[in-house]
Amino acid sequence: MEIPAVNLKAIVLMHWLLTIWGCMAWLPPSYAWGNFSVLAVGVWAIAQRDSIDAVLMFLIGIAVTILTDIIHFGIYYPLAEGLAERNRDTFRFSAGMAILGLLLKPVSCFFVYQMYRERGGDYNVNFANWKSTVHSKGQLHSGIYNGSGRTHSLLNLIEVKLRC
Repeated sequence: MEIPAVNLKAIVLMHWLLTIWGCMAWLPPSYAWGNFSVLAVGVWAIAQRDSIDAVLMFLIGIAVTILTDIIHFGIYYPLAEGLAERNRDTFRFSAGMAILGLLLKPVSCFFVYQMYRERGGDYNVNFANWKSTVHSKGQLHSGIYNGSGRTHSLLNLIEVKLRC
């Protein structure tokens, strides 16, 4: 199944609009600063089409703002809900747009990661005795390093253990 191509400009524009609407009634300035600074990195990724670093920083920024948004909502939503009697509709709209922005961030992370791979990004994960590398083609190569320069695959080790 082919993954649809999503324009980076559309992702940045969507999150910019949802952040503006989310800031209308109840969220603190730290929410706006965090999200708008990540969107500035997204503009950098748009401006430099061949930069792997820009799109990787944008991806990491979106992932971090998922956590900070959850913290902001958890702290400020109960406080703002009690104060929202006078401007109830504005509060509901603002809260709905902020929550929608949060729900769309993992989807945006997926598409930005695809752009990162298209630009030639290669994500490597390495642990002490476990070699695991995810190449840009999406292939996972993993195994246990035995110190002699050879890597044994996990399936071979399981097969040896089952024979014993």
